Amino acid sequence: MTTPSGPRPSQAVGQPAIHGLSLITGSLYISNGVAANNKLLLSSHRITTVINVSVEVVNTVFENIQYIKVPVADSPSSRLYDFFDLVADHIHSVEMKQGRTLLHCAAGVSRSATFCLAYLMKYHAMSLLDAHTWTKSCRPIIRPNNGFWEQLIHYEFKLFSQNTVHMINSPIGSIPDIYEKDVSLMMPM
Repeated sequence: MTTPSGPRPSQAVGQPAIHGLSLITGSLYISNGVAANNKLLLSSHRITTVINVSVEVVNTVFENIQYIKVPVADSPSSRLYDFFDLVADHIHSVEMKQGRTLLHCAAGVSRSATFCLAYLMKYHAMSLLDAHTWTKSCRPIIRPNNGFWEQLIHYEFKLFSQNTVHMINSPIGSIPDIYEKDVSLMMPM
């Protein structure tokens, strides 16, 4: 496993989790759509590429920033898997040119987090479990929906021929096993 360059999780947790940009690696940030349209935030973090993984957020285009739109809805049935390699490869190519990428969706919780996890698996050789643990330490509000988890699990198997996260049955339906404890805490005694 290659730990992403950038802050250690203990350093990253102090970042604004909802309104600002969350640093994931030395060249990758995640945010919501409002932050992605804040010229001061983009320039102060030296963002060179913005990847918008939503259908509903329209980017304000600023000079000297490359914009990419991957129009996917925040629905468990949306096919993000088809774009995992394309987005991960682009983030990597920006990093190789010493650029910085901002990956965002509407809230910075599900779609952008899903693409971030795919990137960490592919280019940092992290397991899905480790990628999720790392990203959640940098941006505590992430929570991909269950359909996206199924696609990430499939992608992890494609990359590594094994899985570190599995879908399990729970009182609220099929969930990733890493949420099992959360569900048991929600259930009445």
